[in-house]
Amino acid sequence: MLKKTSTRKIIIIWISLMLVAILGFLSVVTIQNKKYEQIINVTIANIVDKIMTKYPETAEEEIIQILQNTENNYNSENSKILKKYGYTKDEAYIQKLRDSMNNNIKIGIALILAFGTLILEIAIIYNKKRERKIKQINQYLTEINNGKYELKIKENGEDEITKLRNELYKTTILLKETAENSEKEKISLRNSLADISHQIKTPLTSIRIMLDNIEQNPNMDNKTRGEFIKEISKQIDWISSLIISLLKLAKFDAGAIVMNDKDVNVKELINNVTSNLAIILDIKNIKIKQKIRDNIIIKADYNWQIEALTNIIKNAIEHSPENSTIYIDVENNSFFTKIRIKDEGEGIDKKDIKHIFDRFYKAKQSSEGSIGIGLSLAKTIIEKENGYIKVESEINKGTTFEIKYLK
Repeated sequence: MLKKTSTRKIIIIWISLMLVAILGFLSVVTIQNKKYEQIINVTIANIVDKIMTKYPETAEEEIIQILQNTENNYNSENSKILKKYGYTKDEAYIQKLRDSMNNNIKIGIALILAFGTLILEIAIIYNKKRERKIKQINQYLTEINNGKYELKIKENGEDEITKLRNELYKTTILLKETAENSEKEKISLRNSLADISHQIKTPLTSIRIMLDNIEQNPNMDNKTRGEFIKEISKQIDWISSLIISLLKLAKFDAGAIVMNDKDVNVKELINNVTSNLAIILDIKNIKIKQKIRDNIIIKADYNWQIEALTNIIKNAIEHSPENSTIYIDVENNSFFTKIRIKDEGEGIDKKDIKHIFDRFYKAKQSSEGSIGIGLSLAKTIIEKENGYIKVESEINKGTTFEIKYLK
């Protein structure tokens, strides 16, 4: 339907243009011919005037008959007179001019129609090609609406349809990526909900069992009751810690966290972190050896950096043996500030190291009370501050976390 309507419009426009062109051509030829007639008439009038002046014995009727090419009056004597002015027996200028005009009109109209027909054919061919492209674009849009994004329609060209196709290609790629990311987010959310359910289900079951025991055994000895209550309190603290961590991650995911960046002294920052972890450091008799200059400054949110570095150093402490050392070095240059945290622990297996920052992931060496979310939260915080974190590890030789804050 689109094709027929478009072709009909082209033909109507073509007919209108041809009529205008022919009428315009006829008008120009007619005006030009009148000018030529006027010039010839003036010339002939001058000739007649000259003849009448020089040859007064020649009658006007005789001259007119000669000019009209009348055989009876065109004798040798008259011929001699007119030949002097370029007029011969074989030529009738006005009639010849009119015949020439008629021939020119016919040739001109034929050329206009031929050229117009050529243009019409080119326009129809171009229109068909254009309609094919538009039809393809409509098909692509239909497929996109049906969730099919496997389209390769990029072309080289400068026409508007090709540019439109290329823009559609870019939009398709963007929609495809958005759809894939959305699907990944759904899978991630589903997996996260399953992990959270699993994480919370175990301590809740344990709490329920201990509460049932206390309720069903009113004569339970105080020692056992106290141990049960202590374990319940421990499990509640664990669930509380999990919920707090999840809420923090959820805020980052929702873009609800606004970093309050200020100048932060790195040495003071790390000293505060190690001070907060002093108790567990003392329990395992782990020493912290620092190599940090006093004047190194980064632009970051102080409280969130405390959170990130606490999670990383705490992880190093948990996986370090007693009486070992954790090394913290800071390097600073005009491009970045780098913090290296190295422990002497059991290391991380190769198959686990690529998942170390995944939420709820627990490696073989994970501690019993590990939530599996601390390192993921630390990575999220650091990347929010235009930084990145990587880890290197070797079994029985320790693990090194490297954090870079780009300037």
